[in-house]
Amino acid sequence: MNIEAESTAPRVAVVTGGSRGIGRAVVTRMADEGYAVVIGYAGRKDLAEQAAAEVAESGGRAVAVQADVADEHAVERLFDEAQARFGGVDAVVNAAGKMSLSTVADLDLAVLDDLHRTNIRGTFVVAQQAARRLRAGGSLITFSTSVVGTKFPTYGAYAASKGAVEALTLILARELRGRDVTVNAVAPGPTATDMFLDGKDEELVARLADQSPLGRLGTPADIAEVVAFLAGPHGRWVNGQVLRANGGMV
Repeated sequence: MNIEAESTAPRVAVVTGGSRGIGRAVVTRMADEGYAVVIGYAGRKDLAEQAAAEVAESGGRAVAVQADVADEHAVERLFDEAQARFGGVDAVVNAAGKMSLSTVADLDLAVLDDLHRTNIRGTFVVAQQAARRLRAGGSLITFSTSVVGTKFPTYGAYAASKGAVEALTLILARELRGRDVTVNAVAPGPTATDMFLDGKDEELVARLADQSPLGRLGTPADIAEVVAFLAGPHGRWVNGQVLRANGGMV
């Protein structure tokens, strides 16, 4: 074994939903921390490759790999690529997700099925690979939402899917006893991403921003800092938790 090569090998992060929004900010932040990053994306190859190129321009290492998180074979290939390119996996951040807003009475059940396919099945599939592949000292970070607590109207289907994510996260943390692997969920409040802003007028956005005592929306960078803490050495004693990153929103 080449001890010198092993000591200089980078820690490796798999980030799903890494082509835009919070996932894109996480890619940048993890690269800043010295991780080689495998950027999982569903459809925006151009944005994912742009993110990888920006990491490379900053002196880091990254590769973009297409994978539908709900497709177990695609996700297995995503982790295989991390293993082949960089030698293993030390952090998994499942930032891929969908959001559809509707009252319970009016929601098209096909939309519900699509939402849950990504948010529940997708989280489970990624978590399954993470549980099998993460090295000692590793971390899995899933994504919930603060709406699980605030329970805003029209968020029923989305909040229900994320409630399932929280339950899965806490159970998996216990199942991985003895592995030196942490499992936590980040639950952002209103965050200025395309997914959040879509379909909302300025008045509604301002009202949601005012829900926080800090008087603003979160930014993708705010959430990426939380992820970096949970994945890093200073977050090792945080395990099996849901961290509500929402600026003090009730």
